[in-house]
Amino acid sequence: MMMDTPRLGFCCTFVLEGDPARFKTLKAAREATLHMNLSHTTMSHLDGLAPSARRAKLEGIARHNLAALERQIAWVAARPPLERLLRIASNVLPGYTHHVARGIYAEPDVVDLVETGLARIGEGARDSGVRLSFHPGPFCVIASRNPNAERKGIKELEYHAALMAMMGYGAGWHPHGAHINIHVGARDPGIAGFRDSLPKLSRTARDLLTVENDENAFGLDTVLELADHVPVVLDLHHHWVQSGGSYIEPDVPRIARIRESWRGTRPIANVSLSREALLEGHDPDRLPDYAALVAAGHNWRDIAAHSQLMGNRALNALVACHLAWADFEIEAKGKNLASTGIAAEIGRGRNSDPARGGGVSDAAA
Repeated sequence: MMMDTPRLGFCCTFVLEGDPARFKTLKAAREATLHMNLSHTTMSHLDGLAPSARRAKLEGIARHNLAALERQIAWVAARPPLERLLRIASNVLPGYTHHVARGIYAEPDVVDLVETGLARIGEGARDSGVRLSFHPGPFCVIASRNPNAERKGIKELEYHAALMAMMGYGAGWHPHGAHINIHVGARDPGIAGFRDSLPKLSRTARDLLTVENDENAFGLDTVLELADHVPVVLDLHHHWVQSGGSYIEPDVPRIARIRESWRGTRPIANVSLSREALLEGHDPDRLPDYAALVAAGHNWRDIAAHSQLMGNRALNALVACHLAWADFEIEAKGKNLASTGIAAEIGRGRNSDPARGGGVSDAAA
């Protein structure tokens, strides 16, 4: 698979296109959505079931999730090469590390079901040039002053690494661009604690790990302190919010440092846009103006919240420029509808001379 080919894609959940009214019933619409998406259950629900019912429930969810994930990847594989990227939802195997479910996943026939299914899924992704990733939730921290929180965070990361390994991405440095992206986490112990916790990870988890800048405690410059140890994922939206409105250009030294951190693997980046309600009346051919949004009474949390679609052509043009060096996960709430929309716009080449008004450039940074 040629990992130097630019690509972008959606995160975790597949959204059905078209008018839901085309389904005869609400149940039919729900079933069509479930067909393409992973399911879940709570550990408290499982714990309340009889042993046989618990096993049947968990095996049924695992079978469904493996099939749904395979369908998602097949859908992505049928898209143009630019769109062959997918962030997988974390709940492939609900409760994999939890004591209520752990014994069931260890049963030989369930092991065979899971390993066979994930191996087939990974092979299909590689054969069709689909880049895969995970992004565990915010509780997945590998460094904490609370030993229990750290232990649980590392266990959660190792679960994602195990999934990757079963899909065939368990050996070497970010094979085929595969990665597991997390945030630094707790302010204390922060960057130093994150760095000190890396040796606690398995070799597989360590070789798949990436770290992302956020819009609050750990901005891009801070996260770049880890660039000698782990690849850095640039989140353009987080950087814009955290910096108070700066847009980072592809040719600045910080981008070069990010690229170096990936050690020859094509980097990944994230992008999103403020909610449509905040940008109502804003010229879509000009980059959103952070200062103007603040002046209008919006706080940083409002501004950080994600839009449904990628409706700002100037921002999409900036993404197109960054595609020269990185692939992009589109984090808009519209999921595949947002990613196919921006891909079509970039593919048409409508943004070859984008407006750069409305923001402050990081071009000299």
